[in-house]
Amino acid sequence: MQSKKMSFFEAKTNAVIGLLVSWLFTYLCLPFFGLQPTPLAATWITLSYFVLSLVRSYILRRIFVKIGG
Repeated sequence: MQSKKMSFFEAKTNAVIGLLVSWLFTYLCLPFFGLQPTPLAATWITLSYFVLSLVRSYILRRIFVKIGG
């Protein structure tokens, strides 16, 4: 069974990778959709999704550990 600390580490690792991909998409690809975020705006948008992703991943992991354990 995975400890709470390892659950958080896994969720954080997943979210950090998502953070990098999200920032690149926000900054480089949104212009294809007619949106022109500045690097700072792209950072704030990405950080918002990062926090949501981190919390979501941790909660889901704890639910699945409880169900499976």
